[in-house]
Parts: sequence; C-alpha cells; structure tokens
Amino acid sequence: MKRVHLFCILSAFIVLCSLSHAGAAERVKLVVWGLQASEEAAGQRATVAEFEKRHPGVKVSMLSMGAGGMNPQKLMTAIVGKTPPDVINQDRFTIGDWASRDTFLDLTPFINRDRRKLDGIRPEDYYVPCWKEACYKGKVYAIPNSTDDRFLFYNKTLFREAGLDPNRPPRTWTELLEYTKKLTVKDRDGSIRRIGFIPNWGNSWLYLYSWQTGGEFMSPDGRTCTMNNPKSIRALKYMVSIYDALGGAEKVDQFQSGFQPDALDPFLTGRVAMKIDCDSCANAIARFNPDLNFGVAPAPVPDDRVEQTVCNVAFDETGVPLGFAKSDWDRIKDSYNKKGEFSGEARYITWSGGFSWAIPVGAKHTELAWEFIKWMNSPEAGLVAAAAQKAYNLSKGRPFVPSMHANQKYNTAVFNAFAPQVPKFRNCLKFALSMMPYSRYRPVTFVGQPLWDEHARAFDQAIHHSQTHLSPEQAMTAGTQVVQRELDRNFNRELKPKVPMAALWGAILFVLVVMISVIFVLAKRQGAVGSLMRSEAFAGYAFASPWLIGFLVFTIGPIVASIVFSFCDYDVLHQARWVGVGNYADLFTYDWGIFSKALYNAAFLALIGLPLGIVTGLSIALLLNADVKGMSWYRTLYYLPSIVPVVASAVLWLWVLNPQFGIVNAAWRASLTAWFGLQPPGWMSQPAEFFGALSWIWKHSLSFVGLKMPGILAQPASYFGAKSALITMGLWGAGGGMIIWLAGLKGIPTSYYEAAEIDGANVWQKFRAVTIPMLSPYIFFNLIMGTIGVLQTFDNVYVMTGGQGSPVDATMMPVLLLFNRAFRYFSMGYASALAWILFSIILAFTLFQLKMAPRWVHYEAEKGK
Repeated sequence: MKRVHLFCILSAFIVLCSLSHAGAAERVKLVVWGLQASEEAAGQRATVAEFEKRHPGVKVSMLSMGAGGMNPQKLMTAIVGKTPPDVINQDRFTIGDWASRDTFLDLTPFINRDRRKLDGIRPEDYYVPCWKEACYKGKVYAIPNSTDDRFLFYNKTLFREAGLDPNRPPRTWTELLEYTKKLTVKDRDGSIRRIGFIPNWGNSWLYLYSWQTGGEFMSPDGRTCTMNNPKSIRALKYMVSIYDALGGAEKVDQFQSGFQPDALDPFLTGRVAMKIDCDSCANAIARFNPDLNFGVAPAPVPDDRVEQTVCNVAFDETGVPLGFAKSDWDRIKDSYNKKGEFSGEARYITWSGGFSWAIPVGAKHTELAWEFIKWMNSPEAGLVAAAAQKAYNLSKGRPFVPSMHANQKYNTAVFNAFAPQVPKFRNCLKFALSMMPYSRYRPVTFVGQPLWDEHARAFDQAIHHSQTHLSPEQAMTAGTQVVQRELDRNFNRELKPKVPMAALWGAILFVLVVMISVIFVLAKRQGAVGSLMRSEAFAGYAFASPWLIGFLVFTIGPIVASIVFSFCDYDVLHQARWVGVGNYADLFTYDWGIFSKALYNAAFLALIGLPLGIVTGLSIALLLNADVKGMSWYRTLYYLPSIVPVVASAVLWLWVLNPQFGIVNAAWRASLTAWFGLQPPGWMSQPAEFFGALSWIWKHSLSFVGLKMPGILAQPASYFGAKSALITMGLWGAGGGMIIWLAGLKGIPTSYYEAAEIDGANVWQKFRAVTIPMLSPYIFFNLIMGTIGVLQTFDNVYVMTGGQGSPVDATMMPVLLLFNRAFRYFSMGYASALAWILFSIILAFTLFQLKMAPRWVHYEAEKGK
C-alpha cells in the first residue's frame, strides 16, 4: 500500500512539473543583444521592465555579447547558425556593412505600415545625420536610438593658471596650437606633467579635422575612396604639427599611457587642459567631479574658415555666442565674412555617432522585436528611463545629466522634464543640442570598418613619422589604396564565377578516398592475414571510429575546405567566387607592406626572444638542479608563472610595464635615470626596439670624439618598445621550459663530469663539452617548438593591443593579421590563403632544422655507431 501511495505522489509531482514547464514554455523570450544590465543602467532596466509589464507573457533577455559592432564574430556565427537575437543594439556606422551582407531586415515596410500610428516611427522625428547613417541603398535597416556630437571641453581653472582668459577658448587652429603650448607643463627631465591638448584623445578623430577643411573620405556615389584628398591631408598635417610641438608622438604616447578612466580621467584630475569629446563627457563630470570648473565651445576650425563664415553656435542670454567674450564679439562680429571656399557654410561643425536597433535576418519574433524598438524610442519610454536614472543618481549623491537621443521628440520630452539644475551642465546640454543641425556622419558603405581602420592607421603612421618615415600624404595614400582595393573587389564580385558547394564536397570526398586508398594499399603490403587478425583489426577500428570520424569531419574536412576557399572570395554568408591565385598575389603585392611587417615582428621575436627564452630557462634549470633541501619549492615557484592564464598575465604586464606608474619604470627612474640620465622606456607605447644601450654607449664615448648620434638613437625612450615587452612577458614564463631542461640535466650521467674533471676541465669547459652536447636534443626540440610558437603568437598581443597590433603595427603578428581578415572583415578566402602561407613557412623552417640537426644534435643511441 505504501508503494501505491508513493507512486501516486511521484506521478502527481511529475504532472505538476510538466504543467509548470508548459506554462513557462508559453512565455515568449525576446532576446536583445548589446544591452548591459549593469547597476548603473537604472533607466534602461526601468524601460525594459515597463515593456514587459505592457506585454504580459514576454520576457526580455538582455545580453551584452560585445555585439555592438566591435566584436562581430558572435553575431555572424549566430546568423549563420540560424540562432540570431531578435533585436541588436548595433554601432550605427557598421549598419551599411552588415546590410550589404543581407544580415539585417529591411525595416522600411514596418515604418510605412505604422507611420500614421501614434507610436509609429517617422523619419522626420529624427536628426538627419542619425537617420541617414542607418540607411543603405535607400532602405532603412536600423532605427537610431542614441546620438552624440563633439565639441571642446576646457578647464577654466587651468586657463587662469596659464594666464589665459577662462571665457575666451580657442576658436581657430592657430589659437588651439598656441593655447596647447601655454597650457603644457613639463618636468625637468623633459617628461610631460600636464598637457594642453591631444588632437586624438577624447573623441574627435581625423574625421572631424577633415570635415573642418571640407575634405571627404568617400565619393558621393560610394565607389571611390578619396581619403588622400588635399583637404584631408591638410587636416592630418595640422594634427601632426601639434604632436611635434609637444615633443613628438612618442612622448605624448608615453604620457597618455598612464591615463585611467572614470574618477581618474586626466581631464577631471587636471592633467589635460582641453579635449574634444562627446556630450556624454558632461555626465562623467557630473558623476566623478561635479565641482570641476569647465567650459564648452565649438571645436576650433581652420583660420580661413573663421574668416569666411558667419558664427552659427548657440547664443547666451546677452546675444553673444557661447565661447566668446562680449568685447571680442562686438569687435569682430561684422568682419568675419570674407569671400572664399568656405563662404556660405557653417563656421563650426561637429559629427555624430551612436547606436541603433536592428533586427537580424532569421529572428524568431520580428513583430514583437518591432514593438520593442518602437517602445524604446518613444518619448514615454524616455521619461520612464530618465525618472529611474535620476532617482538612482540622487541615491548615490550625484546630479543627473540626461543623454541625447536620436529622436528629437524624445529629447524635448526628457530635457523639458529633467533639465539639469546646475547651470554649467544645463548650458552644456543646450550647446550640444544647438550643434546637431551642423553635424556630419561617417560614410554609409560596406567598407565602413576598413575605412575606419585605415584612417586610424594613416593617422598613427603620420604622427609617428620619426619611426615610420612616412609623410601625411604617403600615409593617407597607402590607406586609400587599401580601401579602394576592397571597394573594387566588392563591385567586381558578381563578375567572378561562383564555386558550387558540390565542388567543395567533391574535393573533401576526393581527399577521403585518397586517404582510404593509401591505408588499403599499406594494409595489402603487409601480406595475407588470418581471420583472427582481421577480426582484431576490425574491432580496433570500430573502437577508434568515434575519433576517426571526428578527425575526418572536424579536421580533414576544414583543412580541405580552407584549401578551396584560399582560391576564392568568400565571406561566409554568400556563395564563394573563384579568384584563382588572387588572394596569394595580394599578399605578396598590395598587402606586402603589412604582411612583411608581421613577418618581421615574428622574426624579431624568434631571433631575440627565442634565444633569450632558451638561455633563461636553461639558466634557471642549472640553478635548480642542485641537491639542496627545499629545492622542490623553488622549482614550483619558478614554474607557476607558466600556468597563469594568458589573459590574466597580459593584463598584469600592462600594469607592470606602464610607462607612467609601472613598477619597472619606477625602479628604472630611481636607478638608471638617477645615475646615468637614461630615460625609462615606453614599452607598449613605443614601436622602436633595443636602441637604449647603443644610445648610452654612443653618448658616453663616440660623442666625445665628434661623431654625431643618429636620429633614431637620439630620440628619448626609443628603446625597449612593444616587442621588448612581449619578450619580457615571455621570459617571465620561462619556468615552463625549465621543466624540460631539468629533465635533460637529470639524464646526463655524472660519470661524464667526473671524467672531464680527471682531464682537468674547469666549470665552463664541462658545460661546453659535456652539458651542451648532451642537451642538444632538448635544444633542438625547444628551437622547433619555439619557432612555431613565435609564428603563432596571438592571444597576448590581442589582449594587450585590443587586436590592433599597435603601436604603428609594431606588434602585428601573422596570426593576428589572419584573425582580423577572417573575423573582422570576414575575408575568409584571403585568411585561408594567409593560413596556408604560414603553414608553408612553418613547414620550411621545420624541415630546414631537421636537415641541419645531424650536424649538431647528439643522441644517446648514436654512441655505438
């Protein structure tokens, strides 16, 4: 009877669980990527909660996923795998790129359908730059949900200390350069203590300076990259001139490497006097330093633009434009309207970015996703978000400064109800809104990401001209060629023949047939076998079949596919197009500059870092080979760094080698700088390598006989740069190789050393004649594995440079280049070709080392031969 009761209870429990599961399954899950449900995002959480309240049965799942345009691999994988999110918060300038791949839904039908509804999305409600940036080829692929614009923030207190009028910020490029010099303060050793202005720190970029001169990076039809136009080059030359006036980009980089975010932001702490940044900077000031005495003004423009245009910024209560002293304005208001190329244009301009809502192709709940987008962009949602965020800010004891939205009605509702009470924050927002009609936006193109990367690279190479020896014209021309080639490749893609998937499967099957045939032939050569052996062989293959099938499907299959794709133009989402050896040819022609730089960096690590690593590991092993009490603890201590996760060690070393506050440079200043005047290196902020010792020797010897020091040696902190940091980080993990060396040392018979001592050998002679020959197999193994490891360097560089290979491509490694091509630009065919070239290089080096090994590698088994 008890069993019957127990059975009934279990049955009832199972039924209840199934019913509750069925009820849970009925609840719709709306997956939204690109939102971070952090504690600070109180307004965002409130709007999402209100949406769920208005839509019973709907649960919004917010995931950051890094999918806002900066980490597209997950989004691409989700779309290809038919499991995309329902909504994504995407960086707006990447919309054109994604739309060209047919990855986002065209939202035009939704907009037209709901235009007349009260909650409908209407283009006229949005700022023109924001709306246009979300369109591609006449269709709307995203709905803007945020925006910003850029203008000058300046510290009035520092202006007074430098003898400058705090109500008279710079208006022209000439004034900006003069103010920068006056506001910059240096220490006795020439290092920067406070800087007036950094052209590309904050959020300005070359785009802003180029638009100020009238330059454009793309032609109106979107088929030609015009990045190297004279006006944009003029803008880059001006940016370079500011860096040169501050002592060079290397010195600024070293100063900038010590910058920290949030409360330690250098503008908030007084280390930077002026910066061009977004309106969101006001929110950061309100949160971390609300007492900061700051002002805002338009970003300074070329002098001739000021002379040929009429002021277009917001006016204060007295009728004077913001950023002008009344006496100055009365004197110049009628004289600044000369005729010229800027006549009729706005004097001061800005540019806007931001994010947008998009619906990926294959989303499960498109209608619900559209309802979510409409709600999140409505003025009502804005009021809900602002009220919740203000309450949260007040609970933390800080003022609330609302952020700008791409929807003008959203802004009006929020700013009317929640305008900051503090005048300086209220005026800042008012000024930001007044600049929106004069805002520009980045070109909407399928090469948006390459265009951004190349414009940033051109800037980086131009300001580091002492290292790259490139002028602004040369740097811009090189970037233009890269983008134009990508444009031509895409526009000519339809002219190339398609590669049917049948051809790919045929290649894979052909390889499998060849492998099976080879195995069959080898088995036949063994001669006839009995039934017992056949059954044992069958059983063996049957037990190994899970691994064999996995090997064939997940290893051999992708290898064959990559061979085929290396001869194709393939972007994952579209059918591959045959290009022959085009990908290989591009690597050794158009892209030889960056490819050769990556190979050079790898060779540098191999020729310098690899021998140092071998010597360090062997040295530690020799020290730890002694039979001393507690030696196992020392061995453990030296081995531990080699098992620390790469990400953790990379972040740690970024702090240790920080030029401003790292412990290595702190010790350097207290010793080498104090004793010999040798300045500490820049490490990851410096591209040059290993010139410090040569510089010191030249300065203290050859310079006395009248020999002038070469420029590269005379530059401060131009040694122990980025690659040196990678080598240092590698030496820290030398304990991993120490284990192998210890095994080798333990395998050397003591009788060999005893015989050498009888012959009168000293310590060095025993090491050279006994230890090294007996360890030659271990040296050979470490040499081969080290060479392969250097060519495959990726993870630590990716973490330490954010995947950029900076500074000035000094840490660009072959595998990092491959990763960027494959998963940043989705040029899978090009990346496959690069992978096979790297494989060929590794194979060639390995075969060469194997060929040379008999000349110097000595094995125990060879003694009797």
